[in-house]
Amino acid sequence: MEHLPERDWKHLRTVHRAALERYCARALADCASVTGNQSSTAHERFLALFRLVQHRNAEVARTFDDLRRSTAIEHLLRMRHHGLVTDEEFAGFSSETQERVTSVERDLAPLGDGRRRNQR
Repeated sequence: MEHLPERDWKHLRTVHRAALERYCARALADCASVTGNQSSTAHERFLALFRLVQHRNAEVARTFDDLRRSTAIEHLLRMRHHGLVTDEEFAGFSSETQERVTSVERDLAPLGDGRRRNQR
């Protein structure tokens, strides 16, 4: 993908930090929910927590690691997919970047039969 304009790159780095904090807060809340589930044994909760942390760690790596200008749109798409970018933060990007992101999101939106566009 094309690189982001400098202004958007600077804004993305700020959004990236805030989105990472939101993601981690959600993950910690999920961990607390798993560990607080008294209807399971301690061992069951431990195993569930272990699986959850592994899953969240993989997600955080895909969404936040190795941020570069060449992968900026991809990272922004993933952050938006997880609901981590506020409308106000998204509005801070140039109209060109907003259109690039929303265009990809439209292309990835599931069709009525569960397939994705451009998929054969």
